[in-house]
Amino acid sequence: MTEPFSLLMAVYRGDHPVHFAKAFASSVGAQSRRPAQVVLVQDGPVSPGLEGAIETAIADSPVPVVHHRIDENVGLAGALAEGLALSDHDVVARMDADDISLPERFAAQLPLIEDGLDLVGTGMLEFLDDDGSIVGRRVPRSDEDEIRRYARFHDPFSHPTVVYRRSAVEHAGGYQPLGLMEDYWLFARMIHAGARVGNLPEPLVMYRVGAGAYARRGGRAQWRSEMALQRAFRRIGFTTRGEYLRNVVVRGGYRFVPEPVRKLAYRRFIARGDAPEGRDLT
Repeated sequence: MTEPFSLLMAVYRGDHPVHFAKAFASSVGAQSRRPAQVVLVQDGPVSPGLEGAIETAIADSPVPVVHHRIDENVGLAGALAEGLALSDHDVVARMDADDISLPERFAAQLPLIEDGLDLVGTGMLEFLDDDGSIVGRRVPRSDEDEIRRYARFHDPFSHPTVVYRRSAVEHAGGYQPLGLMEDYWLFARMIHAGARVGNLPEPLVMYRVGAGAYARRGGRAQWRSEMALQRAFRRIGFTTRGEYLRNVVVRGGYRFVPEPVRKLAYRRFIARGDAPEGRDLT
């Protein structure tokens, strides 16, 4: 049975108007299987340029758009929680405001949801801000049992690529703020709660890689978020004591290695999808 689905996007003042316009168009009008509804959450005040891009996207959209404004910036988890509550459909697709969906994305993902999965991601192509050139390919684990094992060490899903059932998200407790790790925290809780999960290895989303992409993966703030995440995993029993200690050492230590080393590790072990268990570093 073919089910209608909602597209959930959030925008905030840091998003670029042109990038947003491309993200919206690629995920709505350009799709061979379009969403039945778009829920667009505006997380706090935005620039006049972005406001104009939002108005244009809504006016040109071939499907209805719910434009939900939040007066003050509440962060991604809070914005998505509010947007999810406004979705008309149980099936919801996520998209970020600066990436690009390829035309067959939803046509490929939705049948897996309709066949019984609760959460489905895809592979990604990474491209540069300046000239659009492809610089990498991220290939996720696709086997469900392997995803469940892998999730104890590394986020097995790329948030901008996922489609999920809202009921499964709500069953796991919904979006909850956790520093910079709210997506990984949600997916781990969904897996822990028994959600059926999968990934398509094909790259169906283009992920924008700008200046500072690798620098943002390190530093004290990222380390604090990492430690909070690992404590949360241990608290709910998602990881064993041994896995917790290994993650603190390996993943926590990764936040303080020099940026060139972090970039090399990411390109070698993460983006190619061949990281051995226990060595996942992002």
